[in-house]
Amino acid sequence: MAPRLQLEKAAWRWAETVRPEEVSQEHIETAYRIWLEPCIRGVCRRNCKGNPNCLVGIGEHIWLGEIDENSFHNIDDPNCERRKKNSFVGLTNLGATCYVNTFLQVWFLNLELRQALYLCPSTCTDYMMGDGIQEEKDYEPQTICEHLQYLFALLQNSNRRYIDPSGFVKALGLDTGQQQDAQEFSKLFMSLLEDTLSKQKNPDVRNIVQQQFCGEYAYVTVCNQCGRESKLLSKFYELELNIQGHKQLTDCISEFLKEEKLEGDNRYFCENCQSKQNATRKIRLLSLPCTLNLQLMRFVFDRQTGHKKKLNTYIGFSEILDMEPYVEHKGGSYVYELSAVLIHRGVSAYSGHYIAHVKDPQSGEWYKFNDEDIEKMEGKKLQLGIEEDLEPSKSQTRKPKCGKGTHCSRNAYMLVYRLQTQERPSTTIQVPAFLQELVDRDNSKFEEWCVEMAEMRKQSVDKGKAKHEEVKELYQRLPAGAVKALCKECVVERCRVLRLKNQLNEDYKTVNNLLKATVKSSDGFWVGKSSLRSWRQLALEQLDEQDGDADQSNGKMNGNTLNKDESKEERKEDEEELNFNEDILCPHGELCISENERRLVSKEAWSKLQQYFPKAPEFPSSRECCSQCKILEREGEENEALHKMIANEQKTSLPNLFQDKNRPCLSNWPEETDVLYIVSQFFVEEWRKFVRKPTRCSPVSSVGNSALLCPHGGLMFTFASMTKEDSKLIALIWPSEWQMIQKLFVVDHVIKITRTEGGDASPSETQYISEPKLCPECREGLLCQQQRDLREYTQATIYVHKVVDNKKVMKDSAPELNVSSSETEEDKEEAKLDGEKDPDFNQSNGGTKRQKISHQNYIAYQKQVIRRSMRHRKVRGEKALLVSANQTLKELKIQIMHAFSVAPFDQNLSIDGKILSDDCATLGTLGVIPESVILLKADEPIADYAAMDDVMQVCMPEEGFKGTGLLGH
Repeated sequence: MAPRLQLEKAAWRWAETVRPEEVSQEHIETAYRIWLEPCIRGVCRRNCKGNPNCLVGIGEHIWLGEIDENSFHNIDDPNCERRKKNSFVGLTNLGATCYVNTFLQVWFLNLELRQALYLCPSTCTDYMMGDGIQEEKDYEPQTICEHLQYLFALLQNSNRRYIDPSGFVKALGLDTGQQQDAQEFSKLFMSLLEDTLSKQKNPDVRNIVQQQFCGEYAYVTVCNQCGRESKLLSKFYELELNIQGHKQLTDCISEFLKEEKLEGDNRYFCENCQSKQNATRKIRLLSLPCTLNLQLMRFVFDRQTGHKKKLNTYIGFSEILDMEPYVEHKGGSYVYELSAVLIHRGVSAYSGHYIAHVKDPQSGEWYKFNDEDIEKMEGKKLQLGIEEDLEPSKSQTRKPKCGKGTHCSRNAYMLVYRLQTQERPSTTIQVPAFLQELVDRDNSKFEEWCVEMAEMRKQSVDKGKAKHEEVKELYQRLPAGAVKALCKECVVERCRVLRLKNQLNEDYKTVNNLLKATVKSSDGFWVGKSSLRSWRQLALEQLDEQDGDADQSNGKMNGNTLNKDESKEERKEDEEELNFNEDILCPHGELCISENERRLVSKEAWSKLQQYFPKAPEFPSSRECCSQCKILEREGEENEALHKMIANEQKTSLPNLFQDKNRPCLSNWPEETDVLYIVSQFFVEEWRKFVRKPTRCSPVSSVGNSALLCPHGGLMFTFASMTKEDSKLIALIWPSEWQMIQKLFVVDHVIKITRTEGGDASPSETQYISEPKLCPECREGLLCQQQRDLREYTQATIYVHKVVDNKKVMKDSAPELNVSSSETEEDKEEAKLDGEKDPDFNQSNGGTKRQKISHQNYIAYQKQVIRRSMRHRKVRGEKALLVSANQTLKELKIQIMHAFSVAPFDQNLSIDGKILSDDCATLGTLGVIPESVILLKADEPIADYAAMDDVMQVCMPEEGFKGTGLLGH
């Protein structure tokens, strides 16, 4: 060991072993040599936080050394966005458009198709000005062909590493956030392209789709009775091959062409026999295209679920495919070589990622196209192994062994074969002049951007270097303090902290052993159980804090003091957490009366703990509990007994009101009385809550009918509204019950409804008169306020029922979307602070004088009463969701999807018999108000996620390409 290192270790051992009372001036000088001198010399091996003389503490190893220029800026090198030499250009994924990008790259590397598209006339001449394109006007392609032309030109000659295909995608009307069926996209786009090019005069352009992709086959039916053969000719642009039950591509082709028997109900009507006959039917390949697209039908329809599923089975295929055995006319050239493999990574038909492996027709090298990233395969060989390993299947099927020139994949969904030729195309396809000018213009913009980014990087680096030199110069000016700058108190405290840190683990074991021993009731100390469980962690945190404070508290050494405001804020935050043994302090600062929260420990254990927590409250076993708490406890017991007596008396006096039995109804007025009294339903609920749990609730002393009256003393409800929507806000009282209520409670206002026979004008008509009378002005204001609240709510609760076969069932919902239902409504109300209780239902025995309230306060209280009274009781089989009035129905459906595992397009929602169908409408305009109950009925059963051999499925909605430009033709 080096002498310097030995000296430092010995010095630190001294600091950990010296006792605080033994510290002398000699020790202070030793501490100076340990803590200060190495810092000044820059050889300190520790981070002396708070000591400005310590260069380590402020990062001298960074500032005094060489600094990488990249640390001075956060701007990426613009050259990283530049196209690599002899590489292709990628395409930006706009969200879920990877399936489009793969086909664009495949079509781009079809040289014949690219050449034909370049020959298409363009409207770009409208943007030309003299010998060039107008600088101030951006080029906007007008047709699909022009979009494809421009994209291909950029893919061929752009300087960018990747380009943006958003113009092309937008022209097709595709939803960038919705992943679609790639095979369907390929068919529809080829059909659209063929239809568009059919209007061209140049035959090389007009017929390019047919020349490259179109073949012909015939459906041949042979009658078994007479042998008559009928043919139905049909063109094809790809062969759709069933892969279920097969392992090789050749087996899939053979099944596609195999003979089918037409028997029984499926017999064939023979025109020669003029009757239905048994027959055979098969497909005969008559001609094959230059580019043979083989669609592997991995995505199939599952009749049980009504959704697509993906077949994740391995299919083997070779790089050379001889199609001569499968065509009707022999002797032609039918040898094909593999030119592209399109891959779908993922186990579901409705999610995953699309990439393409494509061979460069000019160099014969394979490339992997993955949106913006393009990777060249080594050795001019197709490599699919990596792609297969990235998405492991849940099935136990192993990947078959593949020979030379063959491959197998469980993710390939399309194979592209090109007719084999003796020579590779050597001529480079030239980009038309007008397109090349557009590309040059885009390259100029890119180069300008690169220069701008490089200049910004350079400016940031120059500033960083200047700061580097400034800090290095500052280090040289730092003064070294004298030995006397060290504070004796700080040295003593530092020694104590270091000793305790060193022996903490040993003391923890000692205390644990001492706690196992039995302690006499007269010999020991009380310690909080919570403090005992976490005392080691508390001690470590406290020692770390003290160690840091010791460095920062020495003003002479540090050169500055803590900001007073910051210090106060830190102390305030620290005071919010209980210190050791403060968990058994009562509110009066004495020993709490609950023995369940504390434990008796021995003197030895307390002595060890006190070394770490010298300021902790000390309670010998002989210490009495807090006398004030004992008095309050007795008073509490007396109050509980009193509350039970009051509750029992009131329950006995008003049994029907408590049990909600034999209640009168305004819509069916009882014959035995002409007068009914009214109280607030909120009063009844509060009173019932007290009677049920008198020890947990305060008794209700006041009826508080002022909540049902306006500031002018008028009634806020009409007779008609009290029979319908406002019936939840009031409770009807029998006259006999009213007499008892007046004896038991303070009544501020009497509200009653009287039934009378009609007057002279209409003697047979019954009239209902309220006392006090209705206030029309305030009633109208309340209705307006209620409607406004229902339209402008935020974070309100609604409930969703999932209905299956007219039964309401509940699926486990996402916890972040649910309102907790672990507490009952009564428990939630009891948890409210006293300050939040309504003044009209206070517990004081004051007079019955009505409280003066403003109109605004009245409206606020009305809202409170309405909210509590109209609260929906959540029942089993439904989920509560938090919503706002301004969110759309589509956003609600997404919440429901997470809560019930039902995709948005499978959701049929209704409220009060009304179908909710407008996804763009807000919940407020649809009449969804707080506490509403929405019925959910799913179109399809929830998907089974279990593995079925090699088949994985996830059911999600699909609308296909409805509404896009692909169906416009």
